[in-house]
Amino acid sequence: MSTQTSLFETAKIQHADWHLDPHFFDTVTASAHLTTLINSLDWQHYTLKLFGKVLPQPRLTAFYGDKGIAYAYSGLTLQALPYTDLLKQIQTKIEGAYGVKFNCVLANYYRDGNDSMGWHSDDEPSLGPDPVIASVSFGADRSFHLRHKFDAQQATQKLRLNNGSLLMMQGKSQSHWQHQLPKSKKVFGPRVNLTFRRIMS
Repeated sequence: MSTQTSLFETAKIQHADWHLDPHFFDTVTASAHLTTLINSLDWQHYTLKLFGKVLPQPRLTAFYGDKGIAYAYSGLTLQALPYTDLLKQIQTKIEGAYGVKFNCVLANYYRDGNDSMGWHSDDEPSLGPDPVIASVSFGADRSFHLRHKFDAQQATQKLRLNNGSLLMMQGKSQSHWQHQLPKSKKVFGPRVNLTFRRIMS
């Protein structure tokens, strides 16, 4: 991993390794990327199977990556589309800063505060043990919540993900914690979140 710790705000959370850089992209660049991503990605409105029920996702999704990559979660199996130039550009910047390698990116488009992501962990077997996931945010600020899977005494943590921020999730972040992006009546603008990851098998 990169040793440039001075660039990052570290969330000191038990059994996890989270690094938040609020200004990985400057505001002008981040806002331009938001517009390009909204207009250029192949957004889909999928349904998910959760707790025996089939429900529409409260957001739009697109999946890109290396040839032949597929990602399965919550009853969905997504086949990766070829990277766009901008997605590859963003991925290369993250890889250069952290010394990691990714082979796919799951994009989520939150059209306003009514769109959300429920409690979950990115702990699918295909990601391997202790996956490294880079989460980049463009657009409206949103509150990102974390809760421990096994220790009820641990308080729910909250991080503010602003326009241009990068959150690196590493170590035991997925095996010991869940995260969510709740709805908010105070958010009116759109947000695109890119989560770069590496599919192992």
